[in-house]
Amino acid sequence: MKKIVDYRKLLDVTETSELQELKTVYRNLIKTWHPDKYAANEVEKTAAEEKSKAIIEAYHFLVSIAPETRLQTLDKYTITVNSGILSFDFKAQVLTVEFADGNIYEYFDVPKAVYVKLINSDSPGRFARRHIFNEYVYRSVSKITATA
Repeated sequence: MKKIVDYRKLLDVTETSELQELKTVYRNLIKTWHPDKYAANEVEKTAAEEKSKAIIEAYHFLVSIAPETRLQTLDKYTITVNSGILSFDFKAQVLTVEFADGNIYEYFDVPKAVYVKLINSDSPGRFARRHIFNEYVYRSVSKITATA
């Protein structure tokens, strides 16, 4: 997916980069592009603000799809995908699935042919468990907050 490639290029990391490397690269880039370093020149400060926002967005996105992050949340993810699908949407090879437990996940680089098969399947949940949930890079878009 173009978004993933662009974010990796912005941070100059590879697909195999670990969380610690992402964090180090992120911190160094933020130090370089922090707007306070450009306080004397308003044009440069504005450019640095935009660049730092892009760096922050890229970092958070890449952390959310990192294998280590997915491994840490695998138990919760398994419960979620078995809770049932409420709805799903497909746009630009990104499949967004809303689950019965309230969580929403995005799956990246899903071919349109797979989405068409999902729509036409007798059981979308079973099809997704077999052909989507563990086959494509995913990230959680929203999480249910626990109430005390």
